[in-house]
Order: sequence, then C-alpha cells, then structure tokens
Amino acid sequence: MSQPTPSSAAGGFFIALGALGGTIAGLSLRQPSLGFLAGLAIGAAIALAVWLIDRRRRGE
Repeated sequence: MSQPTPSSAAGGFFIALGALGGTIAGLSLRQPSLGFLAGLAIGAAIALAVWLIDRRRRGE
C-alpha cells in the first residue's frame, strides 16, 4: 500500500478574511474600495506565504 500524502494547507481563508477585514476597516475610514483592495492584497500575500511554507514542508 502506498503512504497517504499529507493534506495541503488552505490559504484561501486568508484571502477572504483580508478582503472582509479590509472592507470593514475601509468603511471606518470612508474608503471601502481602497480597504477592500488593501485587504485583498494582504490576504493574498499571506496565502502565498502559506503556500510556500507548505510546499517547502512537503519537499516539493
């Protein structure tokens, strides 16, 4: 039997959380679109970091 492969980490959560959090922060500053884009960028950067760390951990 083959060895089970470990499941990969999910980084999409950080993209969604960043977009939502950025929109909420942007609303308080009266710039929801800018907040959304900033949160999306931060969430995508964190998701990319999670992917890179997971990739290194799995030895790919």
